[in-house]
Amino acid sequence: MIPVVKPYLPDRKRLDAYIDSIYETNWLTNNGPLVQKLTQRLADHLGLNPECLVLVANGSLALQLAYKALGLSGEVITTPFSFIATASTLKWEGLQPVFSDIDANTWNLDPSLIEQHITPKTSAIVPVHVFGNPCEVDAIQEVANKHKLKVIYDASHAFDATLNGESVLKHGDASTISFHATKLFHTAEGGAIVTKTKATADKIREMINFGINSSGVIGENGTNAKMSEFHAAMGLAVLDEIEQVKSGREKVWQQYSEALSPKFQLQQRHQEGNNNYAYFPVLLDSEAHVKNALTALQEKGIEARRYFYPALDTVEGLGTEKICPKARHISMTIICLPIWPELPRDQLAQVIHTVCKGIDK
Repeated sequence: MIPVVKPYLPDRKRLDAYIDSIYETNWLTNNGPLVQKLTQRLADHLGLNPECLVLVANGSLALQLAYKALGLSGEVITTPFSFIATASTLKWEGLQPVFSDIDANTWNLDPSLIEQHITPKTSAIVPVHVFGNPCEVDAIQEVANKHKLKVIYDASHAFDATLNGESVLKHGDASTISFHATKLFHTAEGGAIVTKTKATADKIREMINFGINSSGVIGENGTNAKMSEFHAAMGLAVLDEIEQVKSGREKVWQQYSEALSPKFQLQQRHQEGNNNYAYFPVLLDSEAHVKNALTALQEKGIEARRYFYPALDTVEGLGTEKICPKARHISMTIICLPIWPELPRDQLAQVIHTVCKGIDK
């Protein structure tokens, strides 16, 4: 079996050393020393202000906390080409997602289409850096400034993604990121929020601890969204080896690209951005080709994923009447191929051969 993703497990001795420190301190949660250390090290690695970086229990909670901390209400414009959590977290917070279509080449929210969806009820825009590809942040911010809207980036795929040499997490009023086990960088489960201001970050720090501030006073309406020391230990061990992880992924991605770019449409990357090699999606000619390719891959014990499928503007429970034809077409004709640092060359070659053979059926 060749899985589509394989969580990276760091050196056991390295991880055990961090876990040993937990046993020594007997500090398991509530902003322990490892969470504090991981916060500082991530800030250093990503070029962020540690005072504006808050680690949380998962990426979905990161989105919900950002929405609440920034006081969103009413309607929020977002992309239909994303994982369900982008929109479901809005609904969970009593907000109505309003879907705006994507660019057919970059697969990110098309800034030129956003304004037509703005109403007096609109409070924010939630774009997604799809597959780690930076959005057109300046154009989005221009629309937001004109209509006095907040911008919160779902940057779940954007660890180590940069724009003009700086982390994409610096853009918007806040950016959220997932540290789920399958991500480029992970803490098994976890996430983070990067805010524009320290005041917003401090507000979130209270919110993740039941609304209790550093003086023990209950100020905010909070919840429990803290990262534990054991999750931070995993994160620190993975971060110790992150260059190895990235290097392995890059080699796999480049081999895919060399073999498949002449045959398939790949995502158009931002000219001023980098590639963090988090995913390898390919766009096929039709849904029939997708189904044929998936069947051929499955017969060979190869897992691929229709990611993202279906387009969120088709999900009845999200309660939207907007139709986004580009997002619908891409969601029906895209698959993500296996990519992880240790993917053997012979298995990679088998994936390439099988997906190409599958569309010829």
